Formats: sequence, C-alpha cells, structure tokens
Amino acid sequence: MVKVKVDMDLCEFHGQCVFIAPEVFRFEGDDLVWTEEVPEEERARVERAAKACPQLAIRIE
Repeated sequence: MVKVKVDMDLCEFHGQCVFIAPEVFRFEGDDLVWTEEVPEEERARVERAAKACPQLAIRIE
C-alpha cells in the first residue's frame, strides 16, 4: 500500500490532484478529501498528482 499525506497548511485547493487522480483525491464542498492508503498499482498516478501540485503539498510514503 502507498500512504498519501496532504499538508493542508500548504494546500491552496488548485485541484490538480483531483483532475489527475480522482479516485484518490476529491472535493467535498470546500474541503479536499483523499484516500490515505491506496494500492501500489496507483502509485504512478499519485506521484503525478504530487508533482503537479503547485504548492508541493502532497507527500507519498
């Protein structure tokens, strides 16, 4: 499993992660919600989402 962390102090809700990996990241109202553990098969997509984040708020462990 891949652990996904988002630093909400850095996040500015640009939504790039939502567009790239909607199965992991989504908006619920004014909040960003994400799946904290995703299958290894999703690693490449989550890595692309992390790299696309303008604030570099996404971390993968």
